[in-house]
Amino acid sequence: MASKRLRDSDNLAGYVFISPWLIGFLAFTVIPMIMSLYLSFTRYDMLSSPTWIGLDNYREIFFQDRLFRQALKVTFTYALMSVPLRLIFALFLALLFVQDRMLVGVYRTVFYIPSVIGGSVAVAVMWRQLFGVNGAFNSVLMSLGLIEKNVGWLMDPRTALWTLIVLAVWQFGSPMLIFLAGLKQIPASLYEAAEIDGCNSWQKLVRVTLPLLSPIIFFNFVMQTISGFMMFTQALIITDGGPFNRTLLYILYLFRKGFADYSMGYASALAWILLVIIAAITALIFKSSSHWVFYEAKGE
Repeated sequence: MASKRLRDSDNLAGYVFISPWLIGFLAFTVIPMIMSLYLSFTRYDMLSSPTWIGLDNYREIFFQDRLFRQALKVTFTYALMSVPLRLIFALFLALLFVQDRMLVGVYRTVFYIPSVIGGSVAVAVMWRQLFGVNGAFNSVLMSLGLIEKNVGWLMDPRTALWTLIVLAVWQFGSPMLIFLAGLKQIPASLYEAAEIDGCNSWQKLVRVTLPLLSPIIFFNFVMQTISGFMMFTQALIITDGGPFNRTLLYILYLFRKGFADYSMGYASALAWILLVIIAAITALIFKSSSHWVFYEAKGE
């Protein structure tokens, strides 16, 4: 009887300790998600009571809304280009910084800084000035003789999205640190065995490093893909969706419908469609992982 009371007391203490997280999870995640799902079936302008309209929001999105298709196209293009490039740069630098060299800790810190400040409004404003008509990027290219006159990188439909992609690639610090942690877990004896077998640096990378690092690559790939579909701040400040909606990312379009057009029900429907898209893409990545992710075999 006493032991049962002790267990009950321990359970109560555990619930008390996790109650702040539970309350926050319910108040800021579960309840808002339930409300947004309900609002997605309503016409709601935040000034009057929601009006139930069933699937009308979804019908309009899929069959009438051209900007929805444009936002999807831009977002998929952005994610398909920025995520692989960011991971490639992160892995390349991780391979350099995993070596014991002078001041390597300083270099790691310097290259990680863009990921700390990269999502800030100040950096977005700086980036807009950098690629402006009279910005530093044009000045450098003109000094090198690569261009004869200033180019409006943010105003050209062919290059505007690439300025956002370059900014995303510049923020590779977080996956770089994760790659570094994974590289340090690879036993040096495996590289020594590969050298004895006559493997060169490229063969050691392909046959030792990448297979053993594949679970880390998988994790970074999933997280960066989700992050790519959620990009908002930079697109809002640097291009605001222009020119001609060539940088109209999905979250930016959702924001416009909800807080500029006051169509909160419509925006909620857009949010749930994005949730399904991200879940489907994540499921496909998990499904494909059995073909390219290798885990260490565990003994019985």
